[in-house]
Amino acid sequence: MGRLTAWIHERVPVSAGQLAELTNEPVPHHLKRWWFCLGGTPAYLFVVQIVTGILLAMYYQPAPSTAYESIRYITQEATFGWLVRSMHKWAATLMIAAVILHQMRVYFTGAYRRPRELNWVIGMCLLMCTLLTGFTGYSLVFEQLSYWGATVAANISDAVPLVGHAAKQMLLGGDEYNARTLSRFYILHAAVLPATIVLLVICHIAQVRLHGVTEFHDEHEPSPGPRYFNFFPDHVLSELMIGLVLMIVLCALSTVLPAAMGPKADPLTTPEVIKPEWFFYVSFRWLKLFSLTSAVISTLFIVATMFVWPWIDSLLRRITGIEEISVFIGIVATFLLIGLTVWEAVVAH
Repeated sequence: MGRLTAWIHERVPVSAGQLAELTNEPVPHHLKRWWFCLGGTPAYLFVVQIVTGILLAMYYQPAPSTAYESIRYITQEATFGWLVRSMHKWAATLMIAAVILHQMRVYFTGAYRRPRELNWVIGMCLLMCTLLTGFTGYSLVFEQLSYWGATVAANISDAVPLVGHAAKQMLLGGDEYNARTLSRFYILHAAVLPATIVLLVICHIAQVRLHGVTEFHDEHEPSPGPRYFNFFPDHVLSELMIGLVLMIVLCALSTVLPAAMGPKADPLTTPEVIKPEWFFYVSFRWLKLFSLTSAVISTLFIVATMFVWPWIDSLLRRITGIEEISVFIGIVATFLLIGLTVWEAVVAH
């Protein structure tokens, strides 16, 4: 063992002490509470997505004539195919929820403020990429609802001023859903968006390492105790425990509520009810409340506002003198988002 250790050390001249010094940065004490460290949850679920996605890609055939049948084979005939597909679906659902919750936590704790504005922008890019990944994955099944959902989404993008028509043509590979559309969704879902997410995560972590984690102090704690704890092994063990719990939840959901299959897409028959995945309920309800152009323009304005919110927040605090004005705005926005989502979920069609 001594000779083996010497051989490895000669070729990889990094000692255990140097490795510990590199990774064992102090972690603020408030991160012992799981709701403050939600960033690791979507990262873990993203890894599950990659692994299960690779397994699904071995069978999936991205063409209108073969896509539905390949999904049927995965679900009904391939060994444990139903489990892999179900875990992929539920990991996607939980990942989107975790990214939304993480972004909300950053917002309500003011962790986007100077000098961390750029990391907020990166986080918003991650949120957009995650939503797009969910949308493209939903469209790959080539079911009736996913087909018409993609058609409706393309028509909505066509309403975007200046770039809308070009975006629709790039998305569909033409003016309407055609034989090239599904392969474009597949390339976006399996290659372009995952690679973009990986690059954004690297930039996100680099920003966290450069600026450190935002520290919070609870004035009501009777005994504050130490302000920091070690990243390794304390925080790593906490993340592993969260990962274990997530794995149990994923397996339970995949077993109790496995991914099902709807009717195959029929371009000649429009379904009576066209309903997107839950994370687009807000947008769908918003579209029903206003004209198409008004809804699209107002949605773009809201998204653009969220991207530049750190600077808007700074301006609002200077004008009003209210330090936590963003919290009050966020509470109203959260109730609005929840209300629109529930409304779309329960409304009779």
